Amino acid sequence: MDQIKIGKFIALCRKEQGMTQSALAERLGISDRAVSKWETGKSMPDSGIMLELCDFLKINVNELLSGERIMAESYDKRAEENLLEMKREIEEKNRQMLKTEYWVALPATLAGLVLVFVAAFAQMPAWLRIVLLAFALVMIFTVAFLAVGIEQKAGYYECQNCGHRYVPTYRQTNLAPHIGRTRHMKCPKCGKRSWQRKVLTKED
Repeated sequence: MDQIKIGKFIALCRKEQGMTQSALAERLGISDRAVSKWETGKSMPDSGIMLELCDFLKINVNELLSGERIMAESYDKRAEENLLEMKREIEEKNRQMLKTEYWVALPATLAGLVLVFVAAFAQMPAWLRIVLLAFALVMIFTVAFLAVGIEQKAGYYECQNCGHRYVPTYRQTNLAPHIGRTRHMKCPKCGKRSWQRKVLTKED
C-alpha cells in the first residue's frame, strides 16, 4: 500500500470536514502526533479505529486503503486488491518478526552457553563462577521468554484436526511442548490437542 498517498488522502478528507489534526485526534481518543504520522505517510491507522476514522472522514475503508475516492463500478475490484495487499503486508510483517526471534535468541543463547562453559571449566574464584553461571542462566531464560513472546504474536497456529488458525495466549505458547515452531496445544475451536504448526496468515 502507498502510505504517502493514503496519508495525503486522509489530510484532504479531514480538511474537507473542516477538522484540524487536533480535532480529529480528540474524536478518536489519540494524539495529534499519530494523525500527523498518518498524513505524512510514516504510519497507518490501526485496524481497531479504521471504521471510526472513516466515519468521521465520510469515506469507506476501501477508499481509505486505496488513498482515493472509488467509483461504484470499480469498487469490488479495488476491495479485492486492497484485501490481498493487506494480507501480503501482514504476512511480511509476521515473517520479519519471526526472523527477529532468531536474531535475538540465537546469539544470546550461544553467549549464555559460552559463559556456562567458561564458568564450569576455567580456573577462577568460586564467587566469580557463581556470578557467571547466574548471569548466563538469567540471560538464557530472559531471551527465551522474549523469543516465545515474539513467536506467539507473529502469525497463527493451525490445528491439525480442524484447520482452525488462532493466536494462543503467551502462557499456552510458553508451556506447550514444542519442536521448533510446532507446538502441542489444545485447539480452542474443536477442543482437541495436536501438533500445531506456525503459519503466517489467518487464511490461505
